[in-house]
Amino acid sequence: MRKPWMVGVLAGLLLLGACGDPSSGPESAPPPVPSAPKASSTTHQRPAATPEGTDTDTEAKPSTGTKAPAQHARPTVLYLGDSLAMENQKVLGSLMRDELKAHYTSAPYSGTTLCDYLEGTGEDSLVPPKDKAAALVRTLRPDFVVLQFWGNAWGYTPCMDGITYDKARDKYLTRYTADARRLTDQIAGAAGGGRPRVVWVLQGPDPITPDRVRRVNALYERQAAASGDLLADAGKAVSPASARYTWTQYLPCTTYEREHTPYCTQPGSSRTALHRDDDYLHFCMAPTTSTPKPCPVRSPGILRITRAITRAVAAQLD
Repeated sequence: MRKPWMVGVLAGLLLLGACGDPSSGPESAPPPVPSAPKASSTTHQRPAATPEGTDTDTEAKPSTGTKAPAQHARPTVLYLGDSLAMENQKVLGSLMRDELKAHYTSAPYSGTTLCDYLEGTGEDSLVPPKDKAAALVRTLRPDFVVLQFWGNAWGYTPCMDGITYDKARDKYLTRYTADARRLTDQIAGAAGGGRPRVVWVLQGPDPITPDRVRRVNALYERQAAASGDLLADAGKAVSPASARYTWTQYLPCTTYEREHTPYCTQPGSSRTALHRDDDYLHFCMAPTTSTPKPCPVRSPGILRITRAITRAVAAQLD
């Protein structure tokens, strides 16, 4: 039983070494996929962020159970991140628009980390100047900036200067903490008087270095507390109820998933798959393509993550 899983993990490690983290173009991109880590699965696209991009995803439009705000309370939401954000962006956009009546824009890029969205990183960044966080904040004037980053621990993005978790853990965490602070400051500075709330998305378990995700989430928590910002514990939604940082491929189906059968992948045993057999990192249930795109199929992990993010924003609108 263990052999296929270990083969998948080894394949994932090879992929992660090249692809590191996830993401690609803005929310207006069509819905093909990232899911299984492959060296070729990360491409450096340069899409422009498109406010109010046309929602063409093939996902169902599930409910978070939140109450839509009054018309005058429509928030403007900007979603940035790596490939996890790339695969999530269409489903999150549907939830934000349907449940919160939000103006929604997403601009994720594959293989990125926090420093890629900092202004001033120039040639050493996978994100072009027009899609830096501060540039988009100046253009869109969002109420919320949602940041979802796995933590690119493999040295894929040039702006990390080769600092990796496995070779220099303290240096990696110190750098990542500094980048979180700088990114928060640049977002605040770009907004002028009307500062948006930053929503730090806490990540799910990592089966290879479980303590890394715990420590990355802890620094997100510290940054949110220091700047008066928000947390969305999406990682909890894809973790066992009694073991927040224990990785699992399957979880018991929720009531919603049982009532909407495509989301309960093994109804006979009332459990659902979060990951494909060949990809322990991503949550899209379709294979990775050479060009990263939003997930094109209903995927339980993506739904769980995006509902958690939507609830975190909705809680600020009551």
